[in-house]
Amino acid sequence: MNPSRPSTRPAEPESDGLPLPRRHAAVAAILGAIVLVVLDGAIANVALPNMAEQLHATPADTVWIVTAYQLAVVMFLLPASAIGERLGYRRVWVAGVALFTAASALCALAPSLPVLVAGRCLQGLGSAAVMPLGLALLRFTYPKRQLGQAIAWNALAVAGASAAGPAVGAAILSVASWPWLFAVNLPVGLLVLVVARGLPHTPATARPIDLWSIALNAGMFAAFVLGSDQLLAQPLQGGVLLAVAAVCLALLIRRELPRAAPLIPLDLLRSHSFRTSVIASVCCFTGQMAGYVALPFYMQHVLGLSALATGLLMTPWPLAVMLAAPLAGRLSDRLPTAWLCAAGAACLAAGLALCAAWPSGSDPRLALVLFTALAGLGFGFFQTPNNRNMLLAAPKERSGAAGGAQGMARLTGQTLGSLTMGLLFGLLPSVRATHWGLAIAAGFALLAGGVSLLRGPGRLPEAAVTRP
Repeated sequence: MNPSRPSTRPAEPESDGLPLPRRHAAVAAILGAIVLVVLDGAIANVALPNMAEQLHATPADTVWIVTAYQLAVVMFLLPASAIGERLGYRRVWVAGVALFTAASALCALAPSLPVLVAGRCLQGLGSAAVMPLGLALLRFTYPKRQLGQAIAWNALAVAGASAAGPAVGAAILSVASWPWLFAVNLPVGLLVLVVARGLPHTPATARPIDLWSIALNAGMFAAFVLGSDQLLAQPLQGGVLLAVAAVCLALLIRRELPRAAPLIPLDLLRSHSFRTSVIASVCCFTGQMAGYVALPFYMQHVLGLSALATGLLMTPWPLAVMLAAPLAGRLSDRLPTAWLCAAGAACLAAGLALCAAWPSGSDPRLALVLFTALAGLGFGFFQTPNNRNMLLAAPKERSGAAGGAQGMARLTGQTLGSLTMGLLFGLLPSVRATHWGLAIAAGFALLAGGVSLLRGPGRLPEAAVTRP
């Protein structure tokens, strides 16, 4: 470099993100792993009929191929975050990718349904490490002033993989059998592991891992998910499971409350900024999932559209999320996140409400494209700044716990949204249930925006939790 022409950009300290081009390699590894686990979770649903036929299993039994993966993720999301803090985010994240890749080989070679379900369970364990710790690693990869952009890329990867999942699964099944849905993960996973050499080295703590707390956490979420799923079909059994979940939660809180860094991030929840972000996220995902469940029934049963038309009209939602995420990331580094979240939640609510209010006598196609796109834009503009605020509200050494809390808020909201629609379909006729479902979804979206405004207009989190 010519000494007479010094660079106009100040050098960033090594502790505040990685230097270029190493940062690009780290981001490629993190986002590649995110796409891998999200895409795999989405494409398996498409192949369930083929799997049932070739494995000589009933449709009800093959549902466990999906359920086992989801249960493993929700049960071990917070423990994986805690282990990441204990051993270092990079080490546990790499182990998660390696486990997911090895489990994909097991799934591809599975000779029977039980072996396939076991492989899916192991995939879920790997995914539970990849998802929250990837978010934590982004905080060590990007400078603080660009963290919104980093979270936006993460949201873009998730939305893109979710939207592409069914199409990718259908494309693979059109030329190959279902084991190839898992076999294609092997080269991608190995490539991610090679590129992962550029990841930042993160600090580890000497904090012990409490196996009893991990067991209580796993039992709590397993009982909650299974109980919620069975509540309508088997009310007694579902109620007992939910009661078991409540008991496990009470015991877990009692055990973890005195600790400086508990498994459930009770220390972070003492921060007003973090707490409101978590509550807002639960509300937003409840509205998003309730709307996602209600819209297909509304389009087919109320508006009389075909299944193909319904699928096409739902596509603008994830595409709009992909469009909104990068812009929301840039704005969240410059504007108050509370205002962005409130505006995004209002757009999500408006899109859902307009879908429900559209008169059934007229051609709805163009209007539904606009309304679902509006909902997707609102969801994208809410999620990126809300996740940025949640991550910055935690001290850097608790980034893994913040990532775990973000994942749990998402899963809790999605479960509540699905349960809400299940209750409505059980109590009301289909047409009324879809209208009420969309109205309730819009209400939860508005509630998410209102909770976000409680953070105040400050650009940055009001008070991050600090360590002595």
